[in-house]
Amino acid sequence: MRGKKIRLSKSSIGQEEKEAVLKVLDKEFLGMGEEVMHFEEEIKAYLETDFDVVCVNTGTSALHLALEALDIKAGDEVLVPSLTYIASFQAISACGATPVAVEINPDTLFIDMEDAKNRLTKNTKAIMPVHYASSAKGMDEVYAFAKEHKLRVIEDAAQAFGSKRDGKKVGTDGDILCFSFDGIKNITSGEGGAIVSNDKEVIQRSQDGRLLGVEKDTQKRYAGQRSWDFDVKYQGFRYHMSNIMAAIGREQLKKIDSIERKRQSIVKYYVEALKDIEEIQILDFEYENIISHIFVIKAKDRDALREHLINDNIECGVHYKPNHLLSKYRTDYALEVTERIYEEILTLPCQYDLDKEDQNRVIQSIKDFYSV
Repeated sequence: MRGKKIRLSKSSIGQEEKEAVLKVLDKEFLGMGEEVMHFEEEIKAYLETDFDVVCVNTGTSALHLALEALDIKAGDEVLVPSLTYIASFQAISACGATPVAVEINPDTLFIDMEDAKNRLTKNTKAIMPVHYASSAKGMDEVYAFAKEHKLRVIEDAAQAFGSKRDGKKVGTDGDILCFSFDGIKNITSGEGGAIVSNDKEVIQRSQDGRLLGVEKDTQKRYAGQRSWDFDVKYQGFRYHMSNIMAAIGREQLKKIDSIERKRQSIVKYYVEALKDIEEIQILDFEYENIISHIFVIKAKDRDALREHLINDNIECGVHYKPNHLLSKYRTDYALEVTERIYEEILTLPCQYDLDKEDQNRVIQSIKDFYSV
């Protein structure tokens, strides 16, 4: 069964985003300015939160700035699940700190708190749970653990924008949350990310840090100006979001309800079609409460199934290679659950423009492979 290529993921951009970018180009103020300010305000309004929002150029930058704002440094350790994108680990090591790879729960693929307890040392300063495949199931246990051991929590919510936890949108409570708006996330600004927190010091440090540490430069930029006589107290980075990126993000945010309906419809269709196939296991998620950035299954003979799908012109992926198996972050201990799950997980196409005909092709190809 071959046909047109079915893409695993893709950006979905309309005329509205293109026109918004052209308006920014016409104004000839392309850097960080009022578009970014408005995007931050609109994110805050959408989340219905009292927390502040700081937009940056990538989700990785958001994680790095959040860690820097907590003065995480050389000699410090941060607990983080091994099954995550490399960005989580790189953000930690960029501060000079050590990412400590932790096991995952085999059903939710969320950080395993029993193993986290085993990895705790006197040098542990923070924990970075990852909202794998947009799910925040398990956060209550993380915060109880953090409170008991006096740790800061940086939620890697890169995939979870628009998702809910305990009936509220992710980003309405917690310590520090970091979102991503890259090209294939739930909403995109081309590239981009955001830090969300009610810790005023973290917000101020992040605002300054994205602009090379220049104090209070954010307010100047929003007024179309820049600082000339300023002070710098902390290491900063060139991590600010541009007006071009924010213009795209603002238009995408207007479509978030439609995006939620479509992605939830895709996932519901997959779950119904695949749930009775013995060789397939659906993850233990509350899918009705999340906007799935990716749809991941556990599959018997995963590699062979993946090859079969690719031969049928269906893109699929593996999210992710465990970081503790990478040369830079290789551990002297095994994470048996993570390593086993890594051999089973497969990501199926789940993007806004996926239609029923193409989704049926994916499902039928899987059924053909298992002779169902």
